[in-house]
Amino acid sequence: MSQSSTGYGSVGSPEDDPRYGLGEPRGPDFQSAPPPQGWASGPVPSAPWTAPVVLPGRPAAPGARRGRPARLLVAAVLAAALAGGLAGAAAGWATGDRAAAPLAQSTAGPANGPGDLSDVAARVQPSVVSVEVRTGSGRGGGSGFVIDRSGHILTNAHVVEGAGQVDVVLSDRRRLSARVLGALPDQDLAVLSISPSDSPSPLVFGRSADVRVGDPVMALGSPLGLAGTVTGGIVSALDREVRLGDGGRRTALQTDASINPGNSGGPLVNARGEVVGVNTAIATLSRGGGGGSIGIGFAIPVDRAVDGAERIIR
Repeated sequence: MSQSSTGYGSVGSPEDDPRYGLGEPRGPDFQSAPPPQGWASGPVPSAPWTAPVVLPGRPAAPGARRGRPARLLVAAVLAAALAGGLAGAAAGWATGDRAAAPLAQSTAGPANGPGDLSDVAARVQPSVVSVEVRTGSGRGGGSGFVIDRSGHILTNAHVVEGAGQVDVVLSDRRRLSARVLGALPDQDLAVLSISPSDSPSPLVFGRSADVRVGDPVMALGSPLGLAGTVTGGIVSALDREVRLGDGGRRTALQTDASINPGNSGGPLVNARGEVVGVNTAIATLSRGGGGGSIGIGFAIPVDRAVDGAERIIR
């Protein structure tokens, strides 16, 4: 069986292994493989931060070794599809010509979080996808989420950089071929396109003006290849300056919700399940980028994500 590397974990090819994209977690004695060399680079937060920032979904360098098989953990949440969504219909998958409607943003104001967010996770997860990328030098991956009913998926530009082939894996484990509709490297945003007939329901965006420090949030995606992972925390800061994409320093939401390699491009949602950010980078204690989450993650603010997505689609 061929082997390849996705972030911090390696898995077999999708043709040979139906578990591809789900990862292989281990018990307390798990010793992870050395991180790929490509993780040393990435955005670095501004002073006074001294910890480096790495891109959680950056395509991995080839050559990472595969560990021994272990017990498979499948994290699956079954739920009803997210109600509502956006107006806009596909005008033809073959031609790629689709109606462009404004992306929906909530007008409900700040979200006061309940103690139990399980219903929110159940509603949001069907719209979150794993993004798997093949390049000329190897294989990588990240996350993404559906943003309209025309089959558009938002992710990070660094997730699909140099991609030769892109697949998305839905929450029901269907694997679909996707094309990169466009990217804004300076904003670290990219939009993928799949057939509207196969697309899950879209998520609704919140508004940056309604996000407050201390708001409960959830990060969803496929960290370390573990599809369907949900982590929780709060908004730690609103305007933290970090270096993102090719655009130099930009402000980002800071959160203590656990974000790890593979989370890049996934949504950060509030207590109503509205997208308030796009997970894009983490700070680590290791200058080489070998560590995982230390409780400092960064997300592209929602208003900037909406603007960037609409620029690409139109």
